[in-house]
Amino acid sequence: MPRRGENIYKRKDGRWEGRSLKQDGKYRYFYSRTYKGVKEKMKNYQEIQESGKEKSSASPKDVCSLFETWLEDAALRVKPSTYESYYRCMNKYVIPFFKQDENQKITEESVLCFVKTMRELTGLADSSKKKNLTIFKIALKEILKGSADGFSIIEQVKVPRPEDKEVRVFSLKEQRLIEHTALNSKDKRAAGIILCFYTGIRLGELCSLKWGDIDGETGTLSITRTVSRIKDFEEEEGKTILLVGAPKSRKSLRKIPLPEFLLKMSEERGLSHANPDHYIFSDGEEPFDPRCYQKLYKKILKEAHVQDRKFHAIRHTFATRALELGVDVKTISELLGHSSVSITLNVYSHSLMEQKKAAIEKFNNMYHLNMKAAPYVL
Repeated sequence: MPRRGENIYKRKDGRWEGRSLKQDGKYRYFYSRTYKGVKEKMKNYQEIQESGKEKSSASPKDVCSLFETWLEDAALRVKPSTYESYYRCMNKYVIPFFKQDENQKITEESVLCFVKTMRELTGLADSSKKKNLTIFKIALKEILKGSADGFSIIEQVKVPRPEDKEVRVFSLKEQRLIEHTALNSKDKRAAGIILCFYTGIRLGELCSLKWGDIDGETGTLSITRTVSRIKDFEEEEGKTILLVGAPKSRKSLRKIPLPEFLLKMSEERGLSHANPDHYIFSDGEEPFDPRCYQKLYKKILKEAHVQDRKFHAIRHTFATRALELGVDVKTISELLGHSSVSITLNVYSHSLMEQKKAAIEKFNNMYHLNMKAAPYVL
């Protein structure tokens, strides 16, 4: 419910949202972590409107204002972490490009030029280029919806397909070394690394676990949230905040059966008398920072004398081990919380090929054992 007489609401993510009617009949949105912050922004905006000093750049005909308005609208629909990606793409690449005199209209030529510029950027990873072009295309589709030449303009944005790269995983020997080091670490939080090796959960999901998420009776782990560090849009440049929100996708909300040894380990580490509402790795009401856990992980790798890899390699290792053990792809996809089986198939195509080779080798063995023998005589 809004405050009486005001278009100011409390959002589900904890932020406050206010809206003010513009002269063109559309709404302008304002956001803050506090009610007071939103009200102050709305007041300042109204004063500018009334004094007639609003900048001409806010005109809906201005191409940059179209992208800015799209960004404001997107804030209402997407997760804060997604909005951060949108914000960075728009303000670092898209809006600066279309502010240039020769690119102040959205045309086939200007869009194609932006795509070319983005692809030729040095110092930017291919995955980041793909991400920015994808966001740019999403924005264009909404901005040009219903436009006569919209389709031909959007068609100029060809998002490059990423090269098929072999997923980096830990060998069984490396996994044993890491597990042994984590289990004997003075920092008891290192046990979370072992949990990830046998559940495949993401780092953000790990740091957001509460004691109440472990059900000793059913032997399951519930994944209902994730934590991430994102830009604080209410503070000065460079400030960030820890945000607890919903997992990556709807399929990421899941229950994972736990191996018996992990259940036993959780009991030994105080599950029975722990506060179910406390986060496991901070043992308090605030989650553990994923960046701090990254540092702990790097320390464990160094102590185990294992080559440095991203934390996500543990998730890939879980999936690869599951394939090696003969677990079907549909089950692996559900355990990982992928939004579709096709994602699992694409990510682990190399591992799946190894499984296919192993399967065909069985046919080879069958041939040598049976088919080369003398046929039965009736």
